[in-house]
Amino acid sequence: MSAAFDTVDLEILLQRLQSDFGVTDTPLDWLRSYLETRTQFVKLGQRQSPTVGLDVGVPQGFVLGPLLFAIYCSPVADVIASHGVQYRQYADDTQLRLAMHADNTADGLSVLAACTSDVKQWYMQNGLQLNPDKSKALIIGTANQLRAVTPAASSVSVAGVNLPVAEEIKALGVVLDRRLTFQKHVMAAARSCNYHSQAIRHIRHLLSIELALTLACSLILTRMDYCNSVLYTALHPATSRYCSERRTMQPRSSFRLHDVLMPGHYCGTCTGCPFNTESSTRSLC
Repeated sequence: MSAAFDTVDLEILLQRLQSDFGVTDTPLDWLRSYLETRTQFVKLGQRQSPTVGLDVGVPQGFVLGPLLFAIYCSPVADVIASHGVQYRQYADDTQLRLAMHADNTADGLSVLAACTSDVKQWYMQNGLQLNPDKSKALIIGTANQLRAVTPAASSVSVAGVNLPVAEEIKALGVVLDRRLTFQKHVMAAARSCNYHSQAIRHIRHLLSIELALTLACSLILTRMDYCNSVLYTALHPATSRYCSERRTMQPRSSFRLHDVLMPGHYCGTCTGCPFNTESSTRSLC
């Protein structure tokens, strides 16, 4: 969507807070005061434009922003569900999922096209603009299923725009491919961890041992652990490749970081840290 948070109609938002979510009295007055008393101006050097009030948009960069936007867009869930399509929403990101038979994709694609068209219409009626060109479509299945559907489903109609079927998409930081092998996600995580390992090594002489360990745990371990549970039941050789890559990557990172932190030093404070011998078995493999 284009400037999604900046185009929210505040009056409609306050009405939905009251009618759909039961926010009334003092809490509603607090939100009304916070949303309706904002102003803005443009300043360049010593020159400043007149101050004007804002009657649309929710502030960004604070906890309530995504929550208020989700409340504002909550009725679109009924539009999607009316077509029998599953969905997930996170702030201004909406994902649609539809199961199809490999020998009859036309019906499923027509349902998806009708659903996205109705969603676009709802957004327009509520002052929001959907950009289907920025959307991505991915068909997931086995090798045989993909071979069967590829000729007939080389593109997907989303809100009136034909989108080519992508080889992969990124959903909340996880790279999904057409066969759910997670191979590219694994390789991206490995590259990122090795990159940060090298970066810490370059500045090690400027860091205390405590700060270096904190950076290693926060920059490397978080990337190794992020969403690794999706790989646990992946019945594909990529799971084995992930374990192999992790075994290869972790000793390298440990060696480099041990070498630049303190030879033979082990950390006992970071849960799951590769420098903590007691918790080293926390690794997925």
